[in-house]
Parts: sequence; C-alpha cells; structure tokens
Amino acid sequence: MTLDHRYIIFHKPYGVLSQFTQETHQHHTLKDYIDVPNVYPVGRLDWDSEGLLLLTNDGQLQHRLANPRFGHKRTYWAQVERIPDIDAINKLQTGVEIQDYRTRPAKVRLLPEEPPVCDRNPPIRFRKNVPTAWLEMILTEGKNRQVRRMTAAVGFPTLRLIRVSIAHLHLDSLQLGQWRDLTPSELKLML
Repeated sequence: MTLDHRYIIFHKPYGVLSQFTQETHQHHTLKDYIDVPNVYPVGRLDWDSEGLLLLTNDGQLQHRLANPRFGHKRTYWAQVERIPDIDAINKLQTGVEIQDYRTRPAKVRLLPEEPPVCDRNPPIRFRKNVPTAWLEMILTEGKNRQVRRMTAAVGFPTLRLIRVSIAHLHLDSLQLGQWRDLTPSELKLML
C-alpha cells in the first residue's frame, strides 16, 4: 500500500450503474455520487441492486477481492416472492444450476423479520395475495446476477437485492448514496 491509494465504500442506490461512464440518460452512474479520480469498483452491483460497493485504485487488492479463488464472503439480503421452504433453502445452500454453471455452496437462512433497510425508490411491485420474505445469503463468488438467478432457479424470484457486506466491511450506518474512506482498522484487515 502506498499513500496515494484510496479505499472507499459506497452505499449504492437502486438504478445506479457500477461505473463512471454514462451510456444512457436513463441511469445514474457513480460519477453522480463520487468525485474521486481514478478509483474503480471492485466487482459490480447490477443497476437494479443496492448496497455496499468498494472502490479503489489499488489493483492488487482489486484482484484479490474479485477473484473467487480467495473466497471472500459477500453477504446479501434478498427479498423474494413467496416464502421459501426448507427444500429451496437446502438447494441454495448446496448449489444450484444457473445457465451452464453450478454455484458453490452458500450459507442461506430465512430472516425471521424484515431487515432494517431504507425504502426503495421506486418501491418493489406489491401483490396483495403474494407474500414476500427476506433471505440472507453469504456467497464466496460473484457471477453475473448470481443471487437473482439462484433464487429464481428454486422458484422464489428476487424482488429486491441489497449487498450488506464484503469480507469484514459492512454498510452499518452509511446512508443511501453516501460514501466514505475506509478507516485505518478496516484497511488493515483488508491488506
């Protein structure tokens, strides 16, 4: 690590692309929130996902966190349509086929109540006769739209997806659309 490296966590809102370049006027980008030159996201969150995004200009750290070989845990809260049964949760835990890939085992649990999350704009679709539930899913890999594809594969489509942690970094009190530099203690655990 050199003094010119930056390490930032950002609470990405729904509808924001995980990039600084705007491709269309319909989506916001990171440049609408973060005015720090030469930092780039470690991994991605899809435009319709929310939560913790780590940005840095440290290429070695970027490689280590993005490579599934190193097995860094990523924790997601997924609001799904209907209430998953034990069979669906077991399948998610042992791995499911998505496209031409079998996911690695994951830690998955049904949350007993709605987690403390802010309102989403726009809100998820609401159907009076279809209940929703929240799953906590801890993965050590990050394939394209993996959580959404996993829950759909077992019959419980994701309506809302929030990444709440990467390794030991947590959103905690970081408000939607806010960013901050990592603390010295957080940084020490990353490097």
